[in-house]
Amino acid sequence: MATEEEIKKGKTTDIYFRRTREILEKLSIEKKVYAEFTVMNPPYPWVVFTGLDEVLHLMEGKSVNIYALPEGTIFTPRDYHGYPVPVMAIEGDYKEFAVYETPILGFICQASGIATKSARIKLAAGDKPVLSFGVRRMHPAISPMIDRASYIGGCDGVSSILGGEHIGKKPSGTMPHALILTLGEEEAWKNFDEFVSKDVPRIALIDTFGDEKFEAIKAAEVIKDLKSIRLDTPSSRRGNFRDIVLEVRWELDIRGHKNVGIFVSGGLNEENVRNLRDIVDGFGVGTSISNAKTIDYAMDIVEVEGEPRAKKGKFSGRKRVFRCKKCGKYMVTYRDDVDKCPICGGEVSEILKPVMINGEIVGEYPSEEDIRDYVLKQLRDYYADSDGI
Repeated sequence: MATEEEIKKGKTTDIYFRRTREILEKLSIEKKVYAEFTVMNPPYPWVVFTGLDEVLHLMEGKSVNIYALPEGTIFTPRDYHGYPVPVMAIEGDYKEFAVYETPILGFICQASGIATKSARIKLAAGDKPVLSFGVRRMHPAISPMIDRASYIGGCDGVSSILGGEHIGKKPSGTMPHALILTLGEEEAWKNFDEFVSKDVPRIALIDTFGDEKFEAIKAAEVIKDLKSIRLDTPSSRRGNFRDIVLEVRWELDIRGHKNVGIFVSGGLNEENVRNLRDIVDGFGVGTSISNAKTIDYAMDIVEVEGEPRAKKGKFSGRKRVFRCKKCGKYMVTYRDDVDKCPICGGEVSEILKPVMINGEIVGEYPSEEDIRDYVLKQLRDYYADSDGI
């Protein structure tokens, strides 16, 4: 595992960046450059910009300026004209940050992918809670990042202990199949109810051995204050999952257990979350969040010593980025001001702003809860119609 010290020393960079810096140093060349981060072909129509916190931590104390959208900003890859939208820019002597391009991209590519997937699933779930269960699918060293990005994207809770500590929330979870297999279903339910802290919701896993509806009824009889049952039936054995949920719901209801909710997990994504949200009370989503497609950002120099310069296929010159407060659309300009939105006529504001000046972070960084609230507000205001699909 790469340590924080090794990352800060540039040891996780691609070797050609180190060689470039060595050449510039030998030639005693100082070139002030301005480089932008954009994404041209993301896997989704919109992206949740995430990972800025680690970028600032990495670059703190170095002679660079960084400009960025606020972390948690939902953006489209191109503005209404079709120009790429820069989400972040770094300015300084190129030697100062050459070896950090690789880790900076790693910070924002993966975290943005996880946050975006979480936001899509949260949209699909509507008002039903979503818990992130995906850390077991990835290297444990990055579990705090996974859980943080999941929470920022809209998940209501996370499963890992360290991830919960990282965002200042108690970790969430029910009971594993291992407890059922070790004790048997009824004993597992009884002992969970007896020994686990009372502030933990009583949610019984009910599909380890038998038919889901009969086990659900039994669990409701065994645990007096049962909040929910959890269905985690493997896709290879479940048949039509919606029909199973409906059957369980019916059997619980007619026996006086309408207050017992149904929580589902196992192989869920946006499509089946949306298909089940009207008949379940919560979702546990794992692999599709933690294994989300990364957002393929690129860092490109667009200005050298104040002169616009970019490689072919890129747009030269430092950009200004505006966003309409009414419709959420983006406008990218070279130097021009934008007075109002050309699409709806709404008020606009410049959104790409300085977040680090000469190695010092500007202002107080928002909490994970504040960033999450910002994401959810944008989902409500601008993206509700997409419904996560």
